Amino acid sequence: MSRLKNDTFLRALLRQPTAYTPIWLMRQAGRYLPEYRETRKRAGSFLDLCKSPALACEVTLQPLARFDLDAAILFSDILTVPDAMGLGLYFAEGEGPKFERPLTDEWEIRNLSVPDPGLELAYVIDAVAEISRALDGSVPLIGFAGSPWTLACYMVEGGASDDYRKVKTLAYSRPDLIHHILDVTAQAVGAYLNAQIEAGAQAVMIFDSWGGTLAENAYRALSLAYIERVIAGLTREREGRRVPSIVFTKGGGPWLEEIAHCGADAVGLDWTMDIGRARALVGERVALQGNLDPAILFAPPEVVAAEAGKVLEAFGPHPGHVFNLGHGISQHTPPESVGALVETVHAWRR
Repeated sequence: MSRLKNDTFLRALLRQPTAYTPIWLMRQAGRYLPEYRETRKRAGSFLDLCKSPALACEVTLQPLARFDLDAAILFSDILTVPDAMGLGLYFAEGEGPKFERPLTDEWEIRNLSVPDPGLELAYVIDAVAEISRALDGSVPLIGFAGSPWTLACYMVEGGASDDYRKVKTLAYSRPDLIHHILDVTAQAVGAYLNAQIEAGAQAVMIFDSWGGTLAENAYRALSLAYIERVIAGLTREREGRRVPSIVFTKGGGPWLEEIAHCGADAVGLDWTMDIGRARALVGERVALQGNLDPAILFAPPEVVAAEAGKVLEAFGPHPGHVFNLGHGISQHTPPESVGALVETVHAWRR
């Protein structure tokens, strides 16, 4: 493992003092960058881009060439795991991800098995290794996966959903089947994240995009319990260095204190909660990541700087803050707004 030239992000996740607040952005490699759109065109399709380690490496590094970011995040998709389980991922033009074979029958659910990351997901693990070599210790690399509940939503619904009717009907009418899906998926996510760590990821993040759609008791039973199980099985140290974990539940504000007890080192916040209030609730238990509203990046640079300053001031002069957006960056974001944001965050002194 090469020595890290900039480990500010990792130290912030472990609530150690840092000279400045580190920043990276969810979806920082993406459609708002013209160079990404160029590479995507060359790849032919989004899936071909994900499945080429060389091209995935290229787009992972693009935002780092433009902005002084403190971490890189693997370019991939959360739905690679259900795809490796045989559900047949495809992207319909203008419609987002869909599955050819969503889970509808009991026998399909009972037949689910954990894919081998070294075989069915080898292209992702190869990409992690290639990106890690290319970064050469300049900044840490973040690996990631979807949460078991979020993946189960896509697997049962067959794509994104407005009301989650199919997966919630299954959850309430056949709890045995939803828990079987979640159990297999949690095993798959854990093995996948550990394979990414083994290949060179220095931190990992679990994206619980749809946890916030659940009622409180259902969130605990169907989402948080399985996130806890994944985290309990993660590789905590590699080559003498701690591998921190981050959990991000979109809409998870009401359960912040419980999420802070799930075993993760850091909790990602969406933009609906004041980060100072969040810190007061969780105290020293975890680091916090977030949480600027991504829509602010459409405003003029001086507004971006002022709003970012409010987030920094709200968190205050404490260790344990990783600056990020409260959700992924929009494809319509002007790149110069990102430049203004990064400069503002790095210039702010505790």
